[in-house]
Amino acid sequence: MKKLNFLLSLTNDDNDYQQEQASAAEQAAKRLGVDLKIVHANNDAVTQSQQLLHFIQGAAEARPDAIVFEPAGGTAFPQVARAAIGADIGWVVLNAQPDYLTQLRQGCHVPVFSISCDHTEVGKIQGKQFAQLLPNGGSILYIEGPANSSAARERTFGMMQTKPANIQAKTLRGNWTEESAYRTVSSWLRLRTSQQSSIDLVGAQDDSMAAGARKAFTEIAGGERERWLKIPFTGSDGLPKTGQSWVRSGLLTATIFIRPNADLALEMLTEAIRTGSQPAQNRMISPESVPAIEKLAKIGEADRHRKSAGTGA
Repeated sequence: MKKLNFLLSLTNDDNDYQQEQASAAEQAAKRLGVDLKIVHANNDAVTQSQQLLHFIQGAAEARPDAIVFEPAGGTAFPQVARAAIGADIGWVVLNAQPDYLTQLRQGCHVPVFSISCDHTEVGKIQGKQFAQLLPNGGSILYIEGPANSSAARERTFGMMQTKPANIQAKTLRGNWTEESAYRTVSSWLRLRTSQQSSIDLVGAQDDSMAAGARKAFTEIAGGERERWLKIPFTGSDGLPKTGQSWVRSGLLTATIFIRPNADLALEMLTEAIRTGSQPAQNRMISPESVPAIEKLAKIGEADRHRKSAGTGA
């Protein structure tokens, strides 16, 4: 039997979740006995589409049996997808559910499907975390992912559904990396209006951006630095070596665990190709609050008592 050959395209190699995606996929490839090549798009949709077309349009003997990718842009490349299917290359989208998959699968002889975290649920959990950490309401600095990211939009939508009305959000944008959040928060802190802001919590749509935001606050001079660093910082992705570790150490107050799914994609592809089957169109993975929402309620209540006693930030 021919050894299967897969291509994995990730958005970048600077984000802890993307790094874990690569590691999980490499381990799965070894376990499954398949070849795997990984490329990174440096958070650029044009670069990613060109990378994918390079492999699709290459010599037939060098083409991958399937492409697995996490979109760097907002469209998930429907034209590139059709080119892949036309070349008998399987197509798997990670952490997005593009509408075009339904039509693409019609009469298709290669696997076509998506695996995604429920990003709206991620946002809902984060809104609930905010509610527990700020039982009397307040203001949050909310750091979103890129505007063209469906994951970022869905997380914001979910957060707004569960965030109490007495919690107001000031929104900044990052690019799913620590450095991007560090830059955008540093720029915001240089504004006079930021010094007059009463922010009670910093929430980011992923842990790396939460870490970048916290890094920016550590560089504030004088007593303001201590005030800022006393407030809760929350993120998402919750990987054991980063987000969950940061919660245990106190760098973050809370995160949301999102299981990497590139390994699942390789497992499903391998099974589908070897059995000639077509997986379900969409597979959804449920996120989990870290720590549990109930434990955050105790943290929020303790902080409320501390502030009412005049010892808080």
